[in-house]
Formats: sequence, C-alpha cells, structure tokens
Amino acid sequence: MLVLSRQRDESIIIGDNIIVTVVDVRGDKVRLGIEAPTEIPVHRHEVYEAIQRDNSRAAGLQPKDVESLARRNGPGRKTP
Repeated sequence: MLVLSRQRDESIIIGDNIIVTVVDVRGDKVRLGIEAPTEIPVHRHEVYEAIQRDNSRAAGLQPKDVESLARRNGPGRKTP
C-alpha cells in the first residue's frame, strides 16, 4: 500500500485521469473529492462490498427463481 501525506486542497493523481483531492479535514475525518471518468465506478468500500454480495447472490439464482419473483411481483412491476 502506498501511503501519502496531503494537506487540504492538495491532490494525488491515479493513472492519467483520476484525481483525488483532500477537500476538508476535521478532527479524525477527511473529506475527499474524486474526479474520474463516468465509466469508472467510484464507491465507498462498504457500498462496493454490498454490490458484490448482491451480484454474487443474483448470479446464483436459477431461472425458476427469477420466474417466481416475476410472478410474485405481477406484470409491469420490477423485481426487487
């Protein structure tokens, strides 16, 4: 892991097109601003883990499970 020290309004650049800027520091909290192309997803770690967990669960669904969800929600309604 690369560890860098930055002060407020200072940035680091990842690759050629991701900029991470320290926006604010208050006590033990740091606010970061992240500029990245729209095709690169940026998530907090806990959100990323939840997405991966949901994707893994969805990948394990069988066609009969999906059909059952569709029947339960009725026509025209989106599945959860």
